[in-house]
Amino acid sequence: MKTDTALLVIDVQVGMFSDPAYPPYQGEALLANLSILIEKARSAGVPVIFIQHSDSSPEEPLWHENEGWQIHPAIAPRPGEAVVHKKTPDSFYETTLQLELEGLGIKHLVIAGMQTEFCVDTTTRQAFSRGYKITLVKDAHSTFDTFYLTAAQIINHHNNVLGGWFATVKETGEIAFSAA
Repeated sequence: MKTDTALLVIDVQVGMFSDPAYPPYQGEALLANLSILIEKARSAGVPVIFIQHSDSSPEEPLWHENEGWQIHPAIAPRPGEAVVHKKTPDSFYETTLQLELEGLGIKHLVIAGMQTEFCVDTTTRQAFSRGYKITLVKDAHSTFDTFYLTAAQIINHHNNVLGGWFATVKETGEIAFSAA
């Protein structure tokens, strides 16, 4: 039996965790939940696709030649798992993601990662527009506090907005992948 589901892990890179004065909201819990999701997917034979962002300047932490560009070692891809490189918040724009998904026959995306209001939001909306069924993992995406809103407010807002129209929203413990 072939699965039509893939786990999409967006931009969980070393550079997102590199500034101790400006950590991602509940970063350790995020990594723990992502580890659980990745293990569940791998055990069920569900493809795990990693998205890796590249900043446009060498001064930025996610510049492709900087250490911060690497996917966080707590959730690093295994050999053979897809890694899609992007330069914008949209994981589909000028990337190989659509081809990867089509090649695997994917119809359902389970989405998690960083940053809630940018890449997670944009990719979820774009996937919806492309006809994918989407599950957003409520406790497996994160961001940073801003001048106007706390990270918790941003995450809660996006869970409500994206769950209201674009995705089904579930917690890590509610995600069950079917064995392939």
